[in-house]
Amino acid sequence: MANLITGIRVLSSAALLFCPVLSAAFYVFYLLAGLSDMLDGTVARKTNSVSEWGAGFDTAADIFFAAVCLVKLLPVMKLPVWIYLWIAGIAAIKLANIIVGYARQKKLVAVHSVLNKLTGALCFALPLTLAFIDVRYSPPAVCALATAAALHEGYLVAFDSPSV
Repeated sequence: MANLITGIRVLSSAALLFCPVLSAAFYVFYLLAGLSDMLDGTVARKTNSVSEWGAGFDTAADIFFAAVCLVKLLPVMKLPVWIYLWIAGIAAIKLANIIVGYARQKKLVAVHSVLNKLTGALCFALPLTLAFIDVRYSPPAVCALATAAALHEGYLVAFDSPSV
């Protein structure tokens, strides 16, 4: 059941590619993808169906959803270049964390820290706030938290226990 919910995120993310940005259809699929992200792990734990494959599928679905959102939303947000550079820097830190985690544990490591979850929640909320929060203020706040989360994740992956 949890993997089916994750599959809904993949399909909703794909549907976003064909929707006009910030249209009613966009928001329906966006909210469906976000809701599936909140539910799949809970359902997996409650039904005792947690698996390594399911965790990997969830991570892949998260990456696909985030990539689709970046492709669709960044062009319409008209952000300054320094924000794009900041996002690229965060992505570089996250990539380094994946590489270090794989080197240490010989598998993909996903850190589900409070900072990462809070960053995900703020990133998810950002497009929902574009109508009433000036885009000059919210992306820097999200980037600051994302930077802290990525650095914290890097510390956990590099120096904490192997079962991160």
